[in-house]
Amino acid sequence: MTWFEGLVTFIIIWWLVLFMVLPWGVRIPDEGQVEKGHATSAPTRPKLWLKALVTTAIAILLWGVAYGLASTNLISFRNG
Repeated sequence: MTWFEGLVTFIIIWWLVLFMVLPWGVRIPDEGQVEKGHATSAPTRPKLWLKALVTTAIAILLWGVAYGLASTNLISFRNG
């Protein structure tokens, strides 16, 4: 795996994991707490920095597995 292939693989894994992590711990505000102009379904404290850190940690682990599989030729994407 070249550095470019590794980078592209990491970015794809990161985005997939982000979309899986985003719904964790989402709480919507009570009916009386919604400010004017905000959607009623908007989370009160989304904690995006924490979710980005968790996403990065999980993506690094999954990328390591993908790199290990590709470098040992256990799974080959090339002919021969």
